[in-house]
Amino acid sequence: MNTSESEIIKKNIIELRKKVAEAALKSNRNPEDIKIIAVTKTVEPERIAMAVNEGIYDLGENRVQELCEKYDKINKECNWHLIGHLQKNKVKYIVDKVKMIHSLDSISLANEIQKRAERINRVIDVLVQVNVANEPSKYGISCNEAIDFIKELSSLSNIKVKGLMTIAPLAENQENVRWVFRELRNLYIDISKENIHNIDMEYLSMGMSNDYQVAIEEGSNMVRIGTAIFGPRQ
Repeated sequence: MNTSESEIIKKNIIELRKKVAEAALKSNRNPEDIKIIAVTKTVEPERIAMAVNEGIYDLGENRVQELCEKYDKINKECNWHLIGHLQKNKVKYIVDKVKMIHSLDSISLANEIQKRAERINRVIDVLVQVNVANEPSKYGISCNEAIDFIKELSSLSNIKVKGLMTIAPLAENQENVRWVFRELRNLYIDISKENIHNIDMEYLSMGMSNDYQVAIEEGSNMVRIGTAIFGPRQ
């Protein structure tokens, strides 16, 4: 193990937790209620293990192939999350491995997850990805479609909707995307009030390395952090 590398990651995590706590307290919330997911895209297993050693047990992978390759190499008690776009033909590779899928955005994908989960007698936790800013380059359903979409998912017994996820537009100033997080929070509240069968609005997954503080201030309780833990990607 490279001592200096592990020290850098340790220091990054200490700093991250401090800023998460500040943002949580600013919005009158308990810092312990904010779940940090370490985004491990292109990060080597040895460096991922360093983050796990610092108590980050939730790991988020963008690509199915990378998740599968790392799954057996990180032989620690971890929760793997698929946070990137998921194609229907890849569901079979991860359905037995992931704690949660963050990027559900179509009925056809939901039906495939349902089918595969039913075969192995598992209920898969999912988040519905919402494209709040309607960016053409991003996946996700629109805010207007969300409630009807979630009602349709409620009949699938091997899928459990646990909340919403969004990716804000890239902005140099966090304040410029605050409205995105506020809008998703309002949608989250509206869906919660509907009391839809089999839908549990527990997580609001929003905020990444460049905007997580504003996201937390606006109600996020799950942040996906790569660069602020592992440094810039090579």
